[in-house]
Order: sequence, then structure tokens, then C-alpha cells
Amino acid sequence: MDIFLLFQMVVASLSAVVLYTFIGFIPGTDETSVLVPVSLALVLAGTAPMIILTFFISAIITLNLTNAMPTALVGLPGGVLSSPMIEHALYLKNQGLSTITIKKMAAGSLIGTVVSVPVSLLLANLLTPFATVIQPYASLLFVIGAVFLSVIGKHKSLALLSIVPLALLFQSLRHLYWGMGVVPKDTNITTSFFLGITIGPLIISLMSLLNKDNRTNMLTDQLKTIAIPKELNKKQRLNPFKILSKQEIKSASLVSFISNFLFVLSPVGLIILFGEAVANRKKDPVEKASTTITSMSALAHSTYLSGIIIPLIALGIPLSPTAIGPGSALFNAPPVFTVTHNLHHLLSRGEFVWAILVGAVISSLISYVIIIRYAGLISHFVLTKIPHEAVLGLFISFILLLAYMDAGLINIFGVLLIGIICGTLNKMGVNYGIQFMTLYAAPWIVEKLAAL
Repeated sequence: MDIFLLFQMVVASLSAVVLYTFIGFIPGTDETSVLVPVSLALVLAGTAPMIILTFFISAIITLNLTNAMPTALVGLPGGVLSSPMIEHALYLKNQGLSTITIKKMAAGSLIGTVVSVPVSLLLANLLTPFATVIQPYASLLFVIGAVFLSVIGKHKSLALLSIVPLALLFQSLRHLYWGMGVVPKDTNITTSFFLGITIGPLIISLMSLLNKDNRTNMLTDQLKTIAIPKELNKKQRLNPFKILSKQEIKSASLVSFISNFLFVLSPVGLIILFGEAVANRKKDPVEKASTTITSMSALAHSTYLSGIIIPLIALGIPLSPTAIGPGSALFNAPPVFTVTHNLHHLLSRGEFVWAILVGAVISSLISYVIIIRYAGLISHFVLTKIPHEAVLGLFISFILLLAYMDAGLINIFGVLLIGIICGTLNKMGVNYGIQFMTLYAAPWIVEKLAAL
């Protein structure tokens, strides 16, 4: 690797840190919707593969950490992965512990990255000889994942019952597009359907405003006050070993390590599963919330990093929710990348390691310091200068644009249909993880049903 290429990788990593630091502080930014367009643009622009990978690794580490800040400071989900943290973050905020919550989130994310990168690289090496054996069973693994997440959830029967109807919905739309010639039969619409699931609850909330009675009940003359702790702007301690207790370090490290072996499952599902398992072991409410926040923050990083590193190095196919969603452009971005010609085929093992390490080290160190030292200032800027309504409008416009790019005007209404159904199921208790897994498993489920 020459010096100029290394310089370009460093610049790419720094660019990702700057870009996703500001994006992450905006409440309601979905990871897929803000990662896919930029990474896709880099791929289609002909950027060198190592630079693309460095940028992407740096982007997901920065975004996952900064996305947690609106949750800690104002109780709003920064992204999908921070949604499970809201209850515990709000409890700590109400106890006047926002500052320590942010520190623990930052330290937890550092643990998740430090544990996940070497473990993922090791697992990728171990799995490589079995790639040809695993690849034919990819769809079946997603089915097992959907069933598993349903069984461990609170509403087991409802979740299990929703899998097949949802699979029929996704495949029906795909067959409709193929039958009408909207897209070629070898084009499998996934990204915009994924985003339809993501915005489901938001779509339901917005559509409820069209009901006059609901709108009347929502009227209020009380302003909502958001207080950002002033101590956030003071100089903060940086040593993560003095921020976290020994038990928090152990819990975060253990769940990060285990989650690497479950890289094919939904990151949100794993965060809920392991995060709540950690919470249930604690009696003291403050200790319970802070340990859970730390572990969930570590899981947000470990699930995303293992979900992209292992399929990319070992298999070359997007065999994880992270790879199919936010990382999809690294596997399939015609005409530059296809499933038979992508980063897996272009980079050597050493080049993979260099790109991942450069992106991970630079983004982890910089975003860690930025969050601990300047979270208050950045939050104040975002909350006072960027209207929340504008963010929601931009967010929805972005998704509609991606839906149009995927399959034209008809797909905008297809995504809206998915949003309405998935949003309703979400409010009834079928979580994102089950819906994402079903989306990936839909072709296999419908094919087997039709053959019966």
C-alpha cells in the first residue's frame, strides 16, 4: 500500500466523521437512509475499493455513536438502533444523569468496536472455507432468525402469525413490478422496502393527523421545554476505565463478543435481547439503566461491524441485515459492483484489514473525544438551528426519492403500503427485527408455500 492511498483513506475517514457527526445528532435519521446514498455515490463514482471500505467503517462507527446523543439528551431516537435505549436514557435523564449517560454511551461504543473488530476478522477467516456450504442456506437462516426473534419477544403469537402475511406482501409487490415490467425480473427490490418498514410508525403517526378527531385531541397550548445539561460544556474525563464500573465493562464486553457469532440476526433484535437480559440482572434502577445503556451502545457497534465485516470478507454475499440494508452498496451497485464482483473479490485479506483498522481507529478516537467534550454544544446547535419538522420532511423526501429510484412512481405507493402495514404491526408489538428478517426471507417462504 502506497503513502498516497493511505493519505486518501485517512481523508475519507475524517470526511465520514465530520459528515456523520452532524447527521447523527439529528433525531430520526435512519441508518440505512443516510448511509446507502453516500456509499452508493462513492461506488458509482469509481472510488478505490479500500477508500470506500474505510469511509463506510468510519461512517457506521461515528453514526452509531452520535445517533445515541438525541436519545440521551432529549429522549428522541437518533436512529433505529438507539430506539431500544430510550426508556433507560429517559430514566437517567429524569434522575439528572444525562452527562454520565453520554459518557457511558461513548465508552460502551468504544468497547463494542475494540471487541468486535478483531473477533469479526477472526470469524471471517474461520468461515471462509465454509462459504460455499453456507451460501445456499442464506434464506433459511433469515427464516430461523425471524422465528427466533418472535419466540423471544413479548408478543410471540402475533409475531409468528405476522411472518407469512408479511412475506406475501413483500413478494406480491415484487411480482407486481416484474409482471408490469417496472423493473427487470433479476432486480430484487430491497432497499426501499427496508426503508418502508423503518418509517412505518412515523407514517402511521402522520396519517393519524388526517383524522379530524385525532388532530383535535393533539392540540395543545403548552410549549415543550428541552433542557440540555450545562455541565456538558465543561471539561470531561476521557479515560473509559474510570467512566465505567468493572461490571459494566464485563457486561458490555461479553454481549459484544457473543453478538459477533449472531451476525445474521437483526442488530435491533440483538440489542433488545441482550440489553434487556443485562437489565434483568440488576435490581437498583440507576445501576440497571446505566449498565443497560452501556451494553446497548456496545451492541450497536458490535452488531453493525460484525454484520458488515464477516459477510464481506468470508462470503461476498450480503448475509446479514446490516449487509443487506446499510451496506448493500458494498455488495451490489450495478454496473460497478455485483454479487459476483464486489469488494470481496477485489480486496486481498491484508487490504481488508488495513481499510477496517484505519477507519475504525480514526473514527473511534475522534468521535469518542468529540462526544464527551462537545455533545452539549453540538446538541444545542442542532436543536436550536435545525427544525425537527424540517428533518422529518427531509427524511421522508429522501425515502420517497430512493423508492422512486428503485422502481419508479408506483414504488412510492408500494413503500407507503409497506409503511402502513408494518407501522401498524410495530405499534401492535411486532418489532423491527422480525419485519427486517421477514423481508430478507420472503422469497424463500413464498417459494416453499407455493410448492406445497
